[in-house]
Amino acid sequence: MFYIEQDGKIAAEMTYVWVGTGKIIIDHTEVNEILKGQGAGKQMVSKVVEFARENALKIVPLCPFAKSVFDKTPEYGDVL
Repeated sequence: MFYIEQDGKIAAEMTYVWVGTGKIIIDHTEVNEILKGQGAGKQMVSKVVEFARENALKIVPLCPFAKSVFDKTPEYGDVL
């Protein structure tokens, strides 16, 4: 899970599952009301992309939010 913590609590999270050893599926993104509209979801997608690049992984964004970010960000195409 990738997450953003605020005041010692998880305020945003993005979960994923492994598919074999070379691929992950982003299956859920949730952002607490306190962080809505502040780019928290996009920050987590960016971190997942960074993680994938560092580990030579591919990403399948099944979560509708993550998919919309990937659709709008062509520079993330290398990890799809």
